[in-house]
Amino acid sequence: MITLDELLRPFEFQFFQNGLVVATVAGALCGLIGVYVVLRSMSYIGHGLSHAIFGGFAVSALAGVNVFLGAGLWGLASALAVSSVTRRRPIGSDAAIGVITTASFAFGLAVLQLGGGADVDADAALFGNVLGVTRGDVWIVSGVTLFAIAVIVLRYRSLLFVTFDPEVAEASGVKVARIDALLMLVLAASILATMNVMGVTLIAAALVVPAVVARMVTSSFSTMLWLSTLIGAVCGFVGMNLSYHLDVASGPTIVLVGGALFVGALAVTGVRGRTRLAGVDAH
Repeated sequence: MITLDELLRPFEFQFFQNGLVVATVAGALCGLIGVYVVLRSMSYIGHGLSHAIFGGFAVSALAGVNVFLGAGLWGLASALAVSSVTRRRPIGSDAAIGVITTASFAFGLAVLQLGGGADVDADAALFGNVLGVTRGDVWIVSGVTLFAIAVIVLRYRSLLFVTFDPEVAEASGVKVARIDALLMLVLAASILATMNVMGVTLIAAALVVPAVVARMVTSSFSTMLWLSTLIGAVCGFVGMNLSYHLDVASGPTIVLVGGALFVGALAVTGVRGRTRLAGVDAH
C-alpha cells in the first residue's frame, strides 16, 4: 500500500512541480476551449490540427527555428489550406482535414527520419513527457491560458451566437469568419502550449473529454464552461501524479483519468444525462 510519504515524494523534485503546474493549467485550458470544440462539432478539427502541427515541429526542430513559432505558423497554414480546399472544391471539410493534416503528420515523421533527427525527442512531442517540462513551459501555458480567457470574456456573446447559430449570427452583423479565425488561433496556441505534456496524438482527447463530461451533467452553457475547465484541471493534476507513480507517459494517464470520469458520468447520469444534452443543444 502506498504511504503518504510516497505520495508526496515527487513534490520534492523541481521537474515534477513544473510538470504538475503545466498539466493542471493545460488541462483547464483544454477543458475551456473544448466546450466550443464539442458544441461546434469541431472535434475532428482539433484532432487534425494537432497532427498537422507535428509537421511544423519536425521541420522547425531540424532547421533550428523556434519550435513554437515554426509549428504555429505551420498549423495556421494547414488550417487555411483546409479552408481554401473546402471553399474551392466539392470536398467536405472532414475529408479535407483528413488529407491535409495526416499528410502533414506523415511529412513530419519522414523529415525526422530522413533528416537524422536523433537529437529531436519525437516521442515527447507525440506522447508527452513530464521530464521535458521546464519553467519556461509554465509561463507559456499560463500566458496562453490568460489569452484564451481574455478572448472568451471579451467575445463571449459573439462566440456564443456563432457557436449555436452561425447563419443567424452572420445575418445579424457578426463577423463569423473573423470569430472563426480567432477561435482557430486560440485552438492552435493551446495545442502548441500543451504539446510537451499531452503529446500531439492525445491533445484532441484532452480537448473533447472534459467538455463531453460537463455536457452530460449540465444543460447550462455558462456552467458547462467552468465545469469543463475544472474537470480538465482535475484530469491534469491526477493524471500527472499517476504518471509519476506508474512510470507511464503523462499524456496517456491524463486522458485515461478523463475517460474514467466519462464512464462514471455515463453510469450516474443515464437518461438524465441524455436529457441535459438535448437541453444544451436547444439553448
